[in-house]
Amino acid sequence: MNFKDYIKIVENFPKEGISFKDITPLMQNGAAYKSAIDEIVAYVREKDADVIVGPEARGFIVGCPVAHALELGFVPVRKNGKLPREVIKVEYGLEYGNEALTIHKDAIQPGQRVIIVDDLLATGGTIDASIQLVEKLGGIVVGLAFLIELTYLNGREKLKDYDIFTLMQY
Repeated sequence: MNFKDYIKIVENFPKEGISFKDITPLMQNGAAYKSAIDEIVAYVREKDADVIVGPEARGFIVGCPVAHALELGFVPVRKNGKLPREVIKVEYGLEYGNEALTIHKDAIQPGQRVIIVDDLLATGGTIDASIQLVEKLGGIVVGLAFLIELTYLNGREKLKDYDIFTLMQY
């Protein structure tokens, strides 16, 4: 399946100069969405993961169905102030600003094999912060999975020490 057929490109969103890759048409097509999730599930199965981690919000859209399909737990990584219990925090930069991400302090157990799943690999800032959170808790990041990779932003270089799986590249 050519997943790019289900991606809409929106220029100058969320700000001037950004070429946003909209995954909602993919999600709106049941067969395409299922096929995309199934391909990521196959990757995660090969990595023998114990848990799926996904940064908000689109990481939830991809990571939750993957976790469900494999009967694995899902751990959300959220913006500062969004998780209700004790958290650890990492600050990072992304392609259009700065942010902080958090994870519950008890969300990952030492030695757990973790796959981080998101919709998009751009500069790698969000995923790098997510990796730092997982590793601070003693988790082992065994893979990173994305629907889309923006190769021109060189995020793969930032994450070169990790195995990366993507369905589409722009």
